[in-house]
Amino acid sequence: MTRYLSIHPEDPQARLIEQAAEIVMNGGIIAFPTDSCYALGCRLGDKEAADRIRALRDLDPRHHFTLMCRDLSEIAHFARVDNACYRLLKATTPGSYVFILEGTKELPRRILHPKRKTIGLRIPDHRIARALLVELNEPLLTTTLLLPGFEAPLTEGWEIRESLDGRIELILDGGYCGTEATTVVDLTGDLPEIVRLGRGNPAPFMTE
Repeated sequence: MTRYLSIHPEDPQARLIEQAAEIVMNGGIIAFPTDSCYALGCRLGDKEAADRIRALRDLDPRHHFTLMCRDLSEIAHFARVDNACYRLLKATTPGSYVFILEGTKELPRRILHPKRKTIGLRIPDHRIARALLVELNEPLLTTTLLLPGFEAPLTEGWEIRESLDGRIELILDGGYCGTEATTVVDLTGDLPEIVRLGRGNPAPFMTE
């Protein structure tokens, strides 16, 4: 049975955040709200949990996981960030963006893009997600909760439970958070490249 916890979206209860973090630390997969769709998440170093997420979403090896971080210092620990990138990140985080960056040796090779050695990173602007990251004191390995056969991400707690009961360890229901995906920006080149236009405003990355 999957545990199901209803949590306040603006003032998340500390005891529920603690329970969610404990499940992640013990190898569990959780579904939780962000500023851009619900996400599936697990501990960064947990290969078994990451493989289970790949299976749930039917992802191929080239799919970018997203490393969800608390702040810029955490991003800089796991990705190569030059001064220009840092200024862009500082101006646009937290927010509904995923940034493609070259991963550092701190990351397991299995979660990097097999050819480019890149990773998607983000700092969410959602109180539940941020509270969870603070409690964990480490990043979450995440992906959008978009299941095979569905045209849009699941966004209601009851839908998630109906589809994933018994297949993940926890559903953290913080209410509806939308279906619009993040804006994805590749920062590995000389200029930012918008890979996917989503909820995040693309203006800071537009070049003439």
